[in-house]
Amino acid sequence: MMDRTPQSAAAAGNPALPSEREQIVGLLRDHSIEVPARAGGDLERSLEAVPPGTDVYISVLATTTPADMVAIAARLGNAGFNPVPHVAARLLASRAQLDDYLARAAGEAGVRQALLIGGDIAQPRGPFDSALQVLETGLFEKHGFRRLGIGGHPEGSPKIAAAALDEALVAKDELARHSDLALHIVTQFCFDAAPILAWAARTRHLGIRLPIRIGLAGPASIKTLLKFALTCGVGASIKALGSHTTMITRLLSDNGPEPIIAEAARHVAAGNAGGIAGLHFFPFGGVERTARWARSIAEGKFTLNPNGSGFQVTK
Repeated sequence: MMDRTPQSAAAAGNPALPSEREQIVGLLRDHSIEVPARAGGDLERSLEAVPPGTDVYISVLATTTPADMVAIAARLGNAGFNPVPHVAARLLASRAQLDDYLARAAGEAGVRQALLIGGDIAQPRGPFDSALQVLETGLFEKHGFRRLGIGGHPEGSPKIAAAALDEALVAKDELARHSDLALHIVTQFCFDAAPILAWAARTRHLGIRLPIRIGLAGPASIKTLLKFALTCGVGASIKALGSHTTMITRLLSDNGPEPIIAEAARHVAAGNAGGIAGLHFFPFGGVERTARWARSIAEGKFTLNPNGSGFQVTK
């Protein structure tokens, strides 16, 4: 019987490459997590397992106000985290509103990083139809922002053509090369590693060199995952859930993205990083649950499955 070691064949042949296990730990040590803008009074307690200094993203809805975002950012900053509010282009009523919002976020909450997205409404509230238009204003640099995330869609978007998504990423990458902003990509969540890795490779073929944070749903029930997939319009992921029985079985048993993380780790450990620099978690099953689960993995509290299908988190 062949003995399965915890490291990939490529890593075994090249000691300079990290093993699969080491790469899993490395990806989790640099993870980020997301919280809602209107979080309750127990937000700080739910983040107790999150290391100080971690990037904590603040999601935005059509009903979220700039005041909501500044208030939660201040709470996160006071708790020792790096607040990363979403800025949705289509939700902005004017350039002046954006200018004021960024000034308040930087001045009142010490924000120096944000995630710039298009915004999921059909009709823009103001002059901005895309994230690129907001990026071109120069207002982030004006208010001292140094790092900026932009959205990535490994499985495409039901509302935007694939070619248009590629063109937008290329344009943002080009703009970043001539600005003082350090851009990175944060992807929409997926339920399968294959489209994520293929998309990351394609960005490199397009000449994009921005670091990529893979977006994943934290541990949750299959019912919850499907609900949020429908809400977020992740149609391809829903089809993947329906067409791959093994993936459904894993989600039902593990309730988390361990198989995807393991596959990404093997990919990176083999020297095929494709720009993958870390993981970003959407805590659909609860912030505290996802935070504790992620910390366990970052501390190496897991065992690799002998069949290569992922790993099991231990207490």
